[in-house]
Amino acid sequence: MDIAAVVGLGNPGREYEATRHNVGFQVIDALASKWRVTGFRLACHVLSSRRGGSRPIWLIKPQSYMNLSGPAVAAFAAAESLTPSQLLVVVDDVELQLGQLRLRPSGGAGSHNGLRSIVEAIGEGFPRLRLGIRGASPWRDLADYVLAPFEDGELAAARSLVGDAVACIEMALHAGLGRAASRYNRAPASPDPVAAT
Repeated sequence: MDIAAVVGLGNPGREYEATRHNVGFQVIDALASKWRVTGFRLACHVLSSRRGGSRPIWLIKPQSYMNLSGPAVAAFAAAESLTPSQLLVVVDDVELQLGQLRLRPSGGAGSHNGLRSIVEAIGEGFPRLRLGIRGASPWRDLADYVLAPFEDGELAAARSLVGDAVACIEMALHAGLGRAASRYNRAPASPDPVAAT
């Protein structure tokens, strides 16, 4: 079935807005801005709004915190009679380098607690777009790392990541997951050492 909803994962609250863990929310906000979607409402523990026209698409931001995303997504899907395959989940991935995208039609949760919560609630049969957030700097505590904002030198790459995710999602909606994956499942271009000097 065609994608009917884009679900961005993140944590609610202003203190989390600019963190690595919230790039899923940032993608939803970018899509809403581009599509001129307004009027988000809170129901089933998610903020949601729907793009109209010939291809209506829900934009969804669970408000139950990242690690408890599953029950909220499942409740919304049940209320709107959506199947797992109609839900495109957008999520950060610390295993991918900053700027890398990975679109898949289904699969496991890996080490991501938000994805694990959704898999436990609705199974593995939903497409997901993973967004690489791993910068060059090492970290001591993973939770602190993903709940911290991007470093100043990473901001341009983080903005490009969100823009690429929006373009990938739009291609997936219009041309299918396979074509979008072929176009966007690649590592970001390495910095040009000459241009950097």
